[in-house]
Amino acid sequence: MNYMKKNKPIILIDPFPRTMDILFSKQNLKYLKNNFKLLNAPKKNKKNFYEKNLPNAMYIFGQPDLPTELLKIQTKLKAIFNVESNFMNNMDYEYCFKNNIHVLATSPVFAQPVAEMALGLTLSIARSIHIAHNDFTKGKEKYGGEISKNNFLLKDKTFGLIGFGDLAKATLPLIKAFSNNILAYDPWIPDSAIKSKKVIPTSLNNIFKKSDIVYVYATSTTSNKEMIKLKNLNLLKDSSVILIMSRASVINFDDLYKFLKKRNVYAAIDVFPKEPFPKTDPLRKLKNVIFSPHRAGALDVAFKNMGEIVIEDLKLISKNLKPLNCKKAELRTVKKITSAPVKIN
Repeated sequence: MNYMKKNKPIILIDPFPRTMDILFSKQNLKYLKNNFKLLNAPKKNKKNFYEKNLPNAMYIFGQPDLPTELLKIQTKLKAIFNVESNFMNNMDYEYCFKNNIHVLATSPVFAQPVAEMALGLTLSIARSIHIAHNDFTKGKEKYGGEISKNNFLLKDKTFGLIGFGDLAKATLPLIKAFSNNILAYDPWIPDSAIKSKKVIPTSLNNIFKKSDIVYVYATSTTSNKEMIKLKNLNLLKDSSVILIMSRASVINFDDLYKFLKKRNVYAAIDVFPKEPFPKTDPLRKLKNVIFSPHRAGALDVAFKNMGEIVIEDLKLISKNLKPLNCKKAELRTVKKITSAPVKIN
């Protein structure tokens, strides 16, 4: 592809909170500038920008507010690349689908970083790595097996996955190195698809009853707000582990605090109902929790991979082929997603 300058297809650039430099390598930026006309959306008065430029735009990088009346002025739009990565309820998806406009998210790039972080947190809890380190820096280290009295192996443990999307699938090969006892709960995924990965589909309650280690990977939807409550948490065994790695809205954090305060259960938390998390929240004081400030997926390599899959799908769509790398919005599910936009990288 190498269009004459006057005929270059237009891309509207609106990737907040990302920036083009974060997303694209120098080589990919050069490719975009050589082959497309890039128009940068302003931070304010975006409606005017889109009213002026959307009629001639072929692509959008970002997921701006696109109500029906605004989308109707487009004449050439082929794809919206959501580089924020969460589908949001801020556009007329049905209009896009009816008019063959691809709505794509770059979220698959976060699967491997989050999965590896989840395993790292699991190992730290299992072997008290973080505790031993903190003790050592304070000159209070305990040699030999004294600190390991309550430690455990991951070998042959039962793992439970709440949600069976990209994050869970990236986690599977990591935990299968330790055990083949893996359960999954996901009401959106057919049992046959879960079984095809040699994982046992089960109920939410069974995940908590039978698992030694639970990974919460569920997407936030209109139907699962705070679906994990005290009654579910109370089903966990003593010395089990729960890791909250996807969306905080799927768990009642007040119940989580009450539960962890009283029970011999460990937790790792990467996402919070409010970010930054209040400094006075009592959850911060619990000794059986590892905290991570929503950073599991935030790697430079993940952001650059976003740019890579956008470029790859952009090339395919430009040839009237189907995109293969980004996640495609589906009408059946996208209207139920309630993810809030991220505010920082």
